Amino acid sequence: MGFIKEYTVQTKTEGAYNITKKISEAIAESGVDDGIALVFCPHTTASITITENTDEHVTQDMLLGLKKSLPDREEYTHAEGNSFAHIKSSVLGCSLVLPVAGGWPMLGPWQNIFFLEFDGPRERRFQVKVIEC
Repeated sequence: MGFIKEYTVQTKTEGAYNITKKISEAIAESGVDDGIALVFCPHTTASITITENTDEHVTQDMLLGLKKSLPDREEYTHAEGNSFAHIKSSVLGCSLVLPVAGGWPMLGPWQNIFFLEFDGPRERRFQVKVIEC
């Protein structure tokens, strides 16, 4: 079973959105002291990742690196014209599992959790499921 909470994020064309506070709130609301939290993004052109939280240039650099590594190409045939966003999402993934200890996500001192948008602007969703172990 477990506890599930859904959140929305209003995004811009492309961006990184720090969702650590919302995830921490969901874990606290669940009442689970020790377990796991699954963070899931139900979109095919967005991702969830963990990276540094102290310098906003890190996420900007990540987005730039992804844009340079996985650019839009005229050879892509997907009718919506956003194959590059689908590829980025597939490479990074749409979920992550976090250990929970003492009612908090176990993150390193420089880590936070980010929602990455590759094909906005949109109203996006993500879910947090917390399970006691």
